[in-house]
Amino acid sequence: MNPKIVFLMAVLFSLLLFHPPPALAGEYTVGDGDVLKINVYENEDLSTTVRVSADETIRVPLLGEVSVKDLTVSEVAFMLEDRFADGYLVSPQVDVFIKEYRSKNAIILGQINRPGQYELRGPITFLEFVSKAGGFTKDAGSKATIKRGNPEEPGKDKIVIDLNQLIKEGEASLNIMIRDGDNIYIAKADTYYITGEVTEPGAYQLEPGMTVIKAIAQAEGFTEIAQKKKIRIIREINGEKEVLEDVSMDERVLAEDVIVVPESFF
Repeated sequence: MNPKIVFLMAVLFSLLLFHPPPALAGEYTVGDGDVLKINVYENEDLSTTVRVSADETIRVPLLGEVSVKDLTVSEVAFMLEDRFADGYLVSPQVDVFIKEYRSKNAIILGQINRPGQYELRGPITFLEFVSKAGGFTKDAGSKATIKRGNPEEPGKDKIVIDLNQLIKEGEASLNIMIRDGDNIYIAKADTYYITGEVTEPGAYQLEPGMTVIKAIAQAEGFTEIAQKKKIRIIREINGEKEVLEDVSMDERVLAEDVIVVPESFF
């Protein structure tokens, strides 16, 4: 099977395997720009829709300006119930919903079908975020880099995810949560080329541990007139093109190598 198809199937499988239970809306931490819909049961005059200000406050009827800094949606509801119960209402019941998500975003670029900035509407994993952005392109490599500002762990502002371990080997711990302000880059796959007397000459993704014999297998094997003992590799070394003659089948293949399988004349 085409390795690119296998890779995409693995992505879909992983999304199903590692998809966590839907997060409670109440776990979302509100922030600057979010629009909250506040319903006060049996007190429609106190129900309102408000936008969180730049200093992370909201203005609520009867209560005035209230801070919602670092509070989740459910915590905002509990806080408002406490405030209303403090001399205003008897056993108030308050529901809070996010009407518009504006405060939290992450960016994904590189080998992704719909690169750009996306709102974080509650907790979301790396694979969920990739799916939200349309999935990997066919040229996606085996590495994703996440740059983040991390005040809790200064200096740990770059995370590298091995996509082979995550998707093919099922290392679920790599399916980390995406945070506000994350900048994700999906690298392009390293490529090698194979030409001459093979069944399917062309460009192929370089996989870890790739050797000449594995590269030949990727190209569906030799043709009947291939000269198997005269394989050459054209490789760039220190900016110069060099030709490696009569390479063995166990020779390691490097990024941008051109493997040449000549025709046998005998």
